[in-house]
Amino acid sequence: MSARQVRGGGRAVEVEPDRLAGWFERFATRNDGVVSTVLGAEEVVVTGGNGTTATAAVPFPPLGVEGEHREHEGLAVAPLVEHASLDRRIGLLLVRLGGHSVGVAQRGEVVLSRTDRRLVHGRNAAGGWSQQRFARRREGQARQALRAAADDAAEVLLPHVSELDGVVLGGDRKALDELRADRRLAPLFALAAPRVLDIAEPRRTVLDDAARRTLAVEIVLR
Repeated sequence: MSARQVRGGGRAVEVEPDRLAGWFERFATRNDGVVSTVLGAEEVVVTGGNGTTATAAVPFPPLGVEGEHREHEGLAVAPLVEHASLDRRIGLLLVRLGGHSVGVAQRGEVVLSRTDRRLVHGRNAAGGWSQQRFARRREGQARQALRAAADDAAEVLLPHVSELDGVVLGGDRKALDELRADRRLAPLFALAAPRVLDIAEPRRTVLDDAARRTLAVEIVLR
């Protein structure tokens, strides 16, 4: 289970489905019990007796609840646990400038993938014409790298898009926005979850880790 600080205060943790029920039970123990659970289509909010809240983002929403939300007294997260534990086939698209890794995961295991890296030089501190030529070369390298990422995503993921229950993105948001402009990839981005995974340089081992993280539920504690 990983943790990170979030904007506005608090911290976010990623909890695997098989540990989710136990995590909330421990949350209740640490926070003077639970006074309410609000089940929404896209998030579940559990409030402890001391005022601490745990807001869980529903993975691959919506959560099957009647109406916009349902409020319960005490701890009532069984629908979230059941939803998070469903077997899904997920597309993965991880991109950073100069590198990408794409694949399909089932039960947290990669069953199909392609990873590639293209040279993109770092920024040049020199001035004048030399800097301008270097910048143009770097921009050209970046375009080629992103084009390769788009081509691999189209070749590996698009033939399976009808089988996917969702797509998880990871890496650099600017690079992902560049790919979003490629019309071929519109069916993939239409299935993309809102969360973008923070990842290291895309490699096969990073793709494997991302596949396991697709199963986790992100919970923000405040």
